[in-house]
Amino acid sequence: MDMTATFRKAGIIPVIVIEDADKSVPLARALVKGGLPVLEVTFRTVAASAAIAAIKAEVPEAVVGAGTLLAPDMVRAAVEAGAEFGVAPGFDPAVVEAAKEAGLPFCPGVATASELSQAIAAGAKMVKFFPAEAAGGVKMIKNLLGAFRFTGVTFMPTGGINPANVSDYLAVPEIVCCGGTWVVPKDALANSDWPVIEKLAADAAAIAANR
Repeated sequence: MDMTATFRKAGIIPVIVIEDADKSVPLARALVKGGLPVLEVTFRTVAASAAIAAIKAEVPEAVVGAGTLLAPDMVRAAVEAGAEFGVAPGFDPAVVEAAKEAGLPFCPGVATASELSQAIAAGAKMVKFFPAEAAGGVKMIKNLLGAFRFTGVTFMPTGGINPANVSDYLAVPEIVCCGGTWVVPKDALANSDWPVIEKLAADAAAIAANR
């Protein structure tokens, strides 16, 4: 999979924190139907592996990956579950190496120029800028690009991004996509309110289409 091309086409990546794997398939179907087919299931819960496996098996239209990969064993678990890509909130050389060994397209996280430099040296073509708003937002990314644009690196900002500011990020050519939790609100997920999530996905997809 060409991770950069896939993410750029999607524009907005729902960041999913799921406690009940039984909800993963209807959730994925709602997001895909709304127009957001690329999904990041975070490894913050014990249900993550089962959720990824279920989506992979039952929602072929979805491109499902694993987020919050903080250790090599988490990378291996994600691959075993069927994850098609991996994302991390920070830069850890051991995790990057584990993803390389597993053949998993991987997006490490950075928040500073030093971390970005290390990620590029490790072979990263795209990085997750996290926590985006707290770390300086669009202005910070533009400043980093002033020094690093010539490397060809691209960004996936996540953290504090919402419908009010996502267009500002997507207006920057080197920002491939944005990750966001707002598309899957905790209450809507807890209540299995799939129409609400589908509508939020459709609204987000419309924003991405107008970048």
